[in-house]
Amino acid sequence: MDNVLAILLAGGAGERLHPLTRDTAKPAVPFGGAYRIIDFTLSNCINSDLRRIFILTQYKSLDLIRHVRDGWSILSPELGEYIEIIPAMKQTGWYLGTADAVFQNTQSILAEPADQVLILAGDQIYKMNYRAMMDQHRQLNADITIATTQVLPEEAERFGIIETAPDQRVVGFEEKPRHGHSARSVFNPDMLSASMGIYIFNRDVLVRLLREDAEIPSSSHDFGKDVIPRSLPDYRVIAYDFMDINAKQARYWRDVGTLDAYYEANMDLVAVTPQLNLYDSRWPIRTRLLQQPPAKFVFAQEGRRMGVAVDSIVSAGCIISGGRVMHSVLSPGVRVNSYCEVEYSILMPNAEIGRYSRIRRAIIDSNVKVPESSVIGFNAEDDRRNGYHITESGIVVVSGAAPVQLAQTARSVE
Repeated sequence: MDNVLAILLAGGAGERLHPLTRDTAKPAVPFGGAYRIIDFTLSNCINSDLRRIFILTQYKSLDLIRHVRDGWSILSPELGEYIEIIPAMKQTGWYLGTADAVFQNTQSILAEPADQVLILAGDQIYKMNYRAMMDQHRQLNADITIATTQVLPEEAERFGIIETAPDQRVVGFEEKPRHGHSARSVFNPDMLSASMGIYIFNRDVLVRLLREDAEIPSSSHDFGKDVIPRSLPDYRVIAYDFMDINAKQARYWRDVGTLDAYYEANMDLVAVTPQLNLYDSRWPIRTRLLQQPPAKFVFAQEGRRMGVAVDSIVSAGCIISGGRVMHSVLSPGVRVNSYCEVEYSILMPNAEIGRYSRIRRAIIDSNVKVPESSVIGFNAEDDRRNGYHITESGIVVVSGAAPVQLAQTARSVE
């Protein structure tokens, strides 16, 4: 992997994750209690022995930059290793798409001694050994390799669907088809092969394609929509079937681009047998670990309700003080006060739930202080009236913009 440069795209606004992305980039959104979304891709890089990484940022990147600076300074510059953050410098304008983001950093790419460039997304949750993908790329003499995962035919309209010949050469690419008769995967005839947004390019091919794309006024300057489909007639493009090293029966890959997908991926983690294995020491997920005291559960006094959490993730610095937490994810610094009930919810860093409150199927954003006797997630009409965001599946999101509203709408619990 010494001749490989990784470019991690982390500049998207994450509009479908709003309001969680109101103040931060999507890759910096907390996930699974202790982590940020970007930690999974970065951990894959380090575990794959990939030690030269560019992170391209653009949208509200300060929180992301600080997280990477404080949590990922683990490589050795003396050995030519680095994780380098490159903010958008508006050389020709803000990034117009994924391909344009890389194109505007062409000079930085050419300055590195790299034969191949690995393009990655910073907003996906999965475990993958990029070395295996790189080995196949070289063995099959590919110009471009596209990582694919198997999806059901009825899910086709959510993905870019790839048509592949028996020798794994990509012969067709269709973005989010709605006609229902896409070509079946050569890896599994019952499934379709969907692009994961992970690409390996030979560097000279990448630079050539990006320069050509930049000259096309009608292009949206996106890898999946423009660059890859246009490359098929003239280049050897190969599909790589995603090999999950999650040590679970089912493959795990989640694009947490929507609030509902984000919520479900978090809830995966609190299942008795979670689909994503965070406890595999052979493939650790690293993050920035804040100096926090251990989690604390009180009270154990006679006649006083005990603090308890079951089927839940409870991070460092949390205090459950006489409340009850079930099937929930508690990020660092959360406080659940006496007589509270929190169920099937995600509490982001430093959220505080006031006494006697009831929270169900909700996401409470970072630093939000829910006043005493609040009721959230039990009546959709009340939640809408209170100004909370409600997703299609009924998840209530209380954002960092809401403390004043919360104070006005607290209601007593009988």
